[in-house]
Amino acid sequence: MARTSTDTPQPGTRDRTGILDRVLAIIELLASNTQGLPLHEIAARLDIPRSAAHRLLNDLIEQGYVCQDGDRGDYMLTAKLVSLSFTYLSGCGVVDLAQPILDRLALKTGELVRLSVVDIDRLTWVAKAQGARTGLRYDPDMGMEAPLYCSASGFAWLSCLSDDEALSLIERQRARIPDHDEGPRRPTTTAEILEHLHQTRQRGYSITVETFAAGMNAMAAPVRRRDTGQVKGAISIAGPHVRVTEQRLHDMAPDLLAAAAELAATGLGSSAFSRPRRDRDGADIFIGPTT
Repeated sequence: MARTSTDTPQPGTRDRTGILDRVLAIIELLASNTQGLPLHEIAARLDIPRSAAHRLLNDLIEQGYVCQDGDRGDYMLTAKLVSLSFTYLSGCGVVDLAQPILDRLALKTGELVRLSVVDIDRLTWVAKAQGARTGLRYDPDMGMEAPLYCSASGFAWLSCLSDDEALSLIERQRARIPDHDEGPRRPTTTAEILEHLHQTRQRGYSITVETFAAGMNAMAAPVRRRDTGQVKGAISIAGPHVRVTEQRLHDMAPDLLAAAAELAATGLGSSAFSRPRRDRDGADIFIGPTT
């Protein structure tokens, strides 16, 4: 039987797909290495020829997404992606809806408050408010993908899923980006991860003690849609462990849970919180129970 025109692969389709995959892999790798990386390391980590990596990096430089360090020659991302991200968030209303709530919680606790949003199979910090005006401050950059296996926000989201779903998301993240290894008390086994999730389910909020970063403790609660119960994000409080003790985290839990409930009540008008989330195959992603 003769092949029809629709059966014939389009010329260059495979190549274009391969190039796009490589470009996105370079961007994600540089996003997790903010100090920059040399050409040979980028090529080695992504298992692509150095010449191909060099061509793609030059294309990204021409488009304004990547720059080169003048002294070392390392490649790093510019602020263009961040600008695009915040333009999108401003347009869909997430920050406008959430910021007053984050500001009030930060003022009351005197610590860093952050909002993360579920985006397909990842959790991304998109807004923050800093309550600490003097002394030690913990104030990381926005736009970072939350490590699911060691962050309070990650535990808050994963606790709303089954154990198998949670572990699947962690494995998918590990295949995409290297483990975040700055927390001296980060869980190192599946059993330890599941213990965090089980405790979070029982309390209704997560607590981490130096699992994400040395000297930093945090807590987080899931943000759900009120009509369906689906998890759309997480709100967290974090600060230096000398001030934010484990007991103080428990003491702040009522304020955290109240803020999560307020976000659920006001966030439904945001397209980022209410639009359907599906993976590349069109299947619903893991966003938590609907009842």
